[in-house]
Amino acid sequence: MSIQQITPKQRGYLIVNSHPSGSEATVARQWQRIEPAAAAGRAPVVLVLGASAGYGQALLLAGLRRHGIRGVGVAYETPASERRTATAGWYRTAAVSALVERGGGDVTFVNADAYADATREEVLKLLAERYGKVDHLVYSLASPRRTDPATGEVHHSVIKPLGSAYTSPSLLFEDGAPRIGSVDLAPADEAERAATVKVMGGEDWELWVRALAGADLLGPGFTTVALSYVGSEITAPVYRQGTIGAAKEHLEATARRLQDGPLADRGRAFTVVAGAAVTQASTAIPSIALYTSLLREVLGEDGWHTTDDQAVELWEQLTGAKPLTLDEQGRIRLDGWELDPAVQERVRGLWADPAAALAADPAGAAWFYDQFRQLYGWDVPGVDYTTGVETSVPWPA
Repeated sequence: MSIQQITPKQRGYLIVNSHPSGSEATVARQWQRIEPAAAAGRAPVVLVLGASAGYGQALLLAGLRRHGIRGVGVAYETPASERRTATAGWYRTAAVSALVERGGGDVTFVNADAYADATREEVLKLLAERYGKVDHLVYSLASPRRTDPATGEVHHSVIKPLGSAYTSPSLLFEDGAPRIGSVDLAPADEAERAATVKVMGGEDWELWVRALAGADLLGPGFTTVALSYVGSEITAPVYRQGTIGAAKEHLEATARRLQDGPLADRGRAFTVVAGAAVTQASTAIPSIALYTSLLREVLGEDGWHTTDDQAVELWEQLTGAKPLTLDEQGRIRLDGWELDPAVQERVRGLWADPAAALAADPAGAAWFYDQFRQLYGWDVPGVDYTTGVETSVPWPA
């Protein structure tokens, strides 16, 4: 037992501790936002890589809530110690597992490095012994580094432009108060670009698909998706035209290679272009916070599509309830609401003078700050942060 009264330890967009009750509450709120549906027929077997955060967690919850999925969720989280709380993803996974158990579901959570061969072996063994062939593989990993299992070399990703330097306004917070700052980034060199592709491209996704195929664990009509993003021309220099964009292009090329290779006549592979979201990964990208705040200001609550909304939509397409929304490159598109020309024109107008936009209406920035803090279990409505809480929570058995 480790009952502690804790307060957030924050530095910029980094919070190094999390709140167990707040993290649990975010999962409960997410669960309630997803409209339930009666699952019909056989429960699909799903493997979710990156199941403790962002779109991976949203897809897991939406799949449970609406399609009765069963299977394996893989995450890489850190338990509590005497000096620190567990990571927010650890607490969220425990909360999701409790929901699964109460609902009579069957999901096993594996806490391990998804990039490692040993993890693949462990997960494939678990699938073969407990669940059988896989219907859907969701690839939603986000990490700053990856160890190549073939060479043992550790690759580190960078968030930089390619070709020329990048200067942009940014959104900063001082004691919770928003202000406009500036970010200046030098262009990446070839080694940094290549390392980012190694971490965030499609190499690991392909290893997982080939491992499932080699173990005869591809179910009839097998489908795999990997999460991607295109975003606005406003953020393109640091995102789609930068090192991350190079990695996403590799991811998209991998989907085509999988279709023509190990999945030929056996399944489908798609990248999914999701819309903007406040995630632990996205907050690390310069200027994305400001762009997302302005986008939210333009759209308001009714026009914003949450990760849950998009997860529900994706499952509708994957299960055939709705036709696939594919672009000319064969990518599933969930971002039409964000890239609507009228919406983008209004965002560009605010971006032209973000300080004036912030002064006129700080609601978008305040919303972003609340969403960011809630990623770590802080500032969640209904949670009492003045009382002690058990920080030592076991990983789901």
